[in-house]
Amino acid sequence: MSKFLVAGILQREAIVKIDSLPLKFQAVTDIPNSVHYGVGGDSYNEAIALKWLGDEVDFFTMIGKADDPSIVNSNANDITLVTDFILPKLNATASAVIFYDKLKQQQIFEDIKDLRETAYDVKLFKKEIATADMCVFANCNFCRPLLEEAKKAGKKTAVNIRNFKYETEQYNGDFLSNADILYLSDDRLDEDPIDFVKYITEKYTPEIVILGQGAQGVTFFSKKLGTYTHYNSVKTNEVVNTVGAGNALFSCFLHYYNKTGDEIYSIKNALLFASYKIGFVGTSNGFMTEKQIEDWRDLIWKKSNPFPNN
Repeated sequence: MSKFLVAGILQREAIVKIDSLPLKFQAVTDIPNSVHYGVGGDSYNEAIALKWLGDEVDFFTMIGKADDPSIVNSNANDITLVTDFILPKLNATASAVIFYDKLKQQQIFEDIKDLRETAYDVKLFKKEIATADMCVFANCNFCRPLLEEAKKAGKKTAVNIRNFKYETEQYNGDFLSNADILYLSDDRLDEDPIDFVKYITEKYTPEIVILGQGAQGVTFFSKKLGTYTHYNSVKTNEVVNTVGAGNALFSCFLHYYNKTGDEIYSIKNALLFASYKIGFVGTSNGFMTEKQIEDWRDLIWKKSNPFPNN
């Protein structure tokens, strides 16, 4: 079992199933079982996934002053996180509304309230660093000093940049320069995936880069192996909702990589973990156990090899 310190956003979220995007005006739409409420956010999803896989997790985030830290355990996913590091410092808890349609397209409305302007208690984070095997950060402002403390302590750091945009690259400079492991999404990229990953690795100094490409799989960089490799996605479940799939993939990779040090083994398991996740509604639901991952590995890779380069 590894210990992870995870820092980033927790948000209230509503996931809404609709017929098609973009939305067309209709005064009232009555669709049974089409609205799912819960708690989410990239970092929350990662903390839940890591805990599900058997790791020890301390989650550092901020919520609204009117909310109780127990909000972190309000989802019905059989996971309980320690609430000691959930600080009610914001005017209101961050929130999001996520629309998705029959083609699995998404449109997300986010409101992070005053999170950009509010600082986290660095001393509270610093006290826990000595016991951590790895620190996992979102690219939000309050994580900057926490990332700095993690690097001072010599801890491995992983950062989820989410949607990379060249126009906000300077904002993400601290995270890109100091991350040992980077996860990015190709949602806003028009260029060749390997060319983009080469741009990131040549400008910055990560050991590993994972570029999530949705149904196309991932592009994976390993500094140790000196390789840029594309891995196709695999299928373990019917696609219901892809929200949270990237968080699931990133978390599973970190779990196995920290446990085994085997990059290829870890990314294959992560692809399985994410492929199962998309069969469920709710960003923090639908996780495989380690036993299920091993069973699927045997089922898929003993019958065929979707990773011909390995």
